[in-house]
Amino acid sequence: MNTAVLRTEVRLFRREPGALFWILFFPTLLLVILGSIPSFRQPSADLGGLRTVDAYVPVAVLLGLIVGGLQSMPQTLTGYRERGILRRMATTPVRPSALLSAQMAVYGGAALASALLALLVGRLAFDVRVPKQPLGYLLALLLAAAVALALGAVISALSRTTKIAGAIGSAVFFPSMFTAGVWLPVQAMPDTLARIVGCTPFGAAAEALNRAAAGHWPGWTHLAVMAAWTVLLTAGAARWFRWE
Repeated sequence: MNTAVLRTEVRLFRREPGALFWILFFPTLLLVILGSIPSFRQPSADLGGLRTVDAYVPVAVLLGLIVGGLQSMPQTLTGYRERGILRRMATTPVRPSALLSAQMAVYGGAALASALLALLVGRLAFDVRVPKQPLGYLLALLLAAAVALALGAVISALSRTTKIAGAIGSAVFFPSMFTAGVWLPVQAMPDTLARIVGCTPFGAAAEALNRAAAGHWPGWTHLAVMAAWTVLLTAGAARWFRWE
């Protein structure tokens, strides 16, 4: 990765207040709002004795990844293509692939920072326990970030304009939020629905994070689902992506 390109992309990202808010702060803000509801701080039988706020920390962690990967990164990359920036870069010593790598590093790093913020606020504000299986939690988190960025790369590859990228991103965004448990935590879903959701990238990520948070090693099935989706989506993005 070209460090000059990375530094430039970081500076440009810092000038985007909308992206900073939605990726870094919105997931934690949602967690704070939900945690401020008294009934959400009481144990729930539907969640196996967990409080609702406990169940929503992994959801907040995934939400930053989903926003960064599916909404922000495709809009930026498609905008570069639409304005001819990628075409001009192809004629310089800096390869367009350096820009793609820098974009993934910037948005992946921002999403991971968002995850850390959600975990920290959950712990300090609502006494949510830190993950009891930290290595498993980290592995699941990194795989979730990889699959989110791979899906964002596919959206970028399929979109000729930023409007199309926004439309496709939104079409994928809301189902992804559902499978991550934004409207209904995965633990509270009926068994059949939970099994179906577990075959999706973010449903598998939610299950893996929940298990690691409870002290268990993430299920190998859920890790394999995320890895398989990452490989398939990356291959699709490489096949369909065009610099012009």
